[in-house]
Amino acid sequence: MRRLWAVIVRTLCIAALAATGLTATTATVATAGAATTATVAEPPRWGFAVVRSGAAVDSMRQAGSWPSGLRVEATQGEPGQVFVRFPQIGMAAGGVAHVTAISQSADWCQVEGWWQSGADEIVAVRCHRYGVGPIASWFSVTFGSSDQYLPVRQAFGYVHWDGSAVATRFNSSGPTAVNTVEPLTIPGAWRVTLPGLGSAGHAGNIQVTAVDPAVPAHCKLGGWNATTAAQSIVVRCYDATGTSLNTGWSLTYHRERAITWTPSGYRFAYTFDNAPTTQGPYVPTPYPVSYNSQSGGLQLNRFGVARKQVLFGGVNGYADNVQVTAFGYGPEFCNLYSPWETYSTYVNIRYVTCYNGTVPVDHPAMITYMAR
Repeated sequence: MRRLWAVIVRTLCIAALAATGLTATTATVATAGAATTATVAEPPRWGFAVVRSGAAVDSMRQAGSWPSGLRVEATQGEPGQVFVRFPQIGMAAGGVAHVTAISQSADWCQVEGWWQSGADEIVAVRCHRYGVGPIASWFSVTFGSSDQYLPVRQAFGYVHWDGSAVATRFNSSGPTAVNTVEPLTIPGAWRVTLPGLGSAGHAGNIQVTAVDPAVPAHCKLGGWNATTAAQSIVVRCYDATGTSLNTGWSLTYHRERAITWTPSGYRFAYTFDNAPTTQGPYVPTPYPVSYNSQSGGLQLNRFGVARKQVLFGGVNGYADNVQVTAFGYGPEFCNLYSPWETYSTYVNIRYVTCYNGTVPVDHPAMITYMAR
């Protein structure tokens, strides 16, 4: 019965991802495989959770825009596959999802798709171990959508590329700013332009997640150029063997905002480990690639090859989430070595770990944290 349910739900997922001509949602209207900005603003919808092996949702690490008292649920599907149900935030189309594996092995997780089920939103996640295949892994997952505009200093934008076209997008600078995606001449690479969200040099944080309902895939940041007019970002994706792959993906850029559109009372912080061999403690430069909503500071420390500790001061909360994305040209990917630890005055992310195949390597990565 469980396998039948998994097949049914996965079929719905693929159909939802392939559909065109969908009706308006919070951020976009999908028309003939393209996306345009919606004209009517709706309250942001968002949620996050940590799921343990066996589809057990961590009761202390989940939160969202749903009414108080509701809980995230998870159901196992095929090997390595978990369906995460976010209550009361279902959308006919739109939004983006991100996921990060939590493992002491060379594991990564990808999103297979997301869709509305009644009043809820389902996000399908599948995790893999390099050289092994699908694997039950802990993971940290987010879903978010918004069409709320922001003052110039802050920025929030996202894109979902479905493998052939932009399926949904949002840009917080205003309704005339349209995020674009240009496939590059090399396989598995795209240039994303976020107009109106520019900065004088690198600032903010970027997260990228592979979205593929059929093929093992992982994606990363392959390049980043910032001007005052726009953010220009390269996305690169790879298959299970590290070969370049044309696939779908989600990208979120956020500056002085959380990765999901959380209320003002929520805490968040982010940083860019762009000097991974530095022993530390160190703070990455330029300084705008790091931010702490509580002005509590941050610190990075290297504990051996491929183990980077990240400390965020003052942002700890009782419901929180971490996402990590690798940065660079090759097929390296990053995960979380173990769940992060929260203390009275700081959060200890121990560790961000990156791999080339099964080999742990020092590699640049972006890290973002949010807490209730």
